[in-house]
Amino acid sequence: MENRFPKNVRQIGNVSDTPKIYVEDYVDTFLSQICENTDEEPVGAFLVGRIVRSDDQEVVYISGAVRMEEIGIDGMDIVIARETWEKAREDCSEYFGGREMLGWFISLPGYPAVLNSNLRQLHEQYFGKSGTVLILKEPSGTDELFFAHKYGELMPIGGHYIYYEKNPAMQNYMVSARKQIGVTPSEAVEDKAAKEFRNIVKERFEFQEQKRNSRFMYAASVFLVLVVLVMGVTTINNYDKMRSVQSSVEDIKESVARNEERSGTEETTEASASGDSVTAMMEEKKPENPSGEEESTAQPENENQGEGDGGETSDDTSGNLDGAQADIAGNTASSTIQEMSEDIYIVQKGDTLAKISKRVYGDIGHVDAICRMNGLEDGDLIFIGQKLLLP
Repeated sequence: MENRFPKNVRQIGNVSDTPKIYVEDYVDTFLSQICENTDEEPVGAFLVGRIVRSDDQEVVYISGAVRMEEIGIDGMDIVIARETWEKAREDCSEYFGGREMLGWFISLPGYPAVLNSNLRQLHEQYFGKSGTVLILKEPSGTDELFFAHKYGELMPIGGHYIYYEKNPAMQNYMVSARKQIGVTPSEAVEDKAAKEFRNIVKERFEFQEQKRNSRFMYAASVFLVLVVLVMGVTTINNYDKMRSVQSSVEDIKESVARNEERSGTEETTEASASGDSVTAMMEEKKPENPSGEEESTAQPENENQGEGDGGETSDDTSGNLDGAQADIAGNTASSTIQEMSEDIYIVQKGDTLAKISKRVYGDIGHVDAICRMNGLEDGDLIFIGQKLLLP
């Protein structure tokens, strides 16, 4: 870890100063807890970790902390006994083998968190190496002051990083020191630090998930807008075609109605003519009247009738009856043929527009006119029984 910068970090203050200071989250939690459980007595801890150079700059990683057993007070000054120092060295070797003590933490109830000559002297006595750290904290507050030893003296550092990683060494030390710092087993500090770390990771995952969902919703919205636009354009383009088809259907209905009306008129006229013919023949076959006058009066009529019909009235009577019935029966077929030849053509099997044009007009030059008249875009798309308006 010391050879590269941690990935999961939280910045505190301005970190533009050197050296860069990284405090592991378990260490930060431990230092906060020993301050919360004291009201009058000063508390402190020795800081454990490494000082390395990375990317041409000095970096301090504080990955452990060992509580000071006893801190003495001499007037306004604090005193760290040699026994306290030796006990801290033993704990550091037991729990943090291979790491060095590179600074210290102090919290003095009733004293302001100010760097004075006493603190400077103690730091020079125990931690005169460049890059070592002193942390001052007020018990009643959350403000912390960081100082680093550089250029031969302690200088303030504007900010630092809290980083998160597995730290079993610090966890083990915190479990063994719970009684000393007044933390009950139900207040397992390692769980608190792990929970904070998990919360941070969860927040990052949720943020990434929200970004992915936002991209998906944006893409879906754009797709739906495009679909609506395409449907709208298609509807507008087909509107004129629909109007044309509707107009053609109305024209066909009107034409069929006119032809049916004309066909009914012709049937009525022919039926009336046939009825007159039958009446005339029936009058011709009436029995002779015994009265001589009436017979003489009827005779010239028969003679005139014979002369008017060319002498063929009696011979054609049965023919006229059969012809009237045939005319009435064939009237509908005649009307249908007339429709096809004058206004409407009914498509037969094997027909094409070219064949229809040649059959009706004698050439194929009227194909385009038939298409326009019936709103056809593709002249090949006609079907058997379809009625086509003829231009």
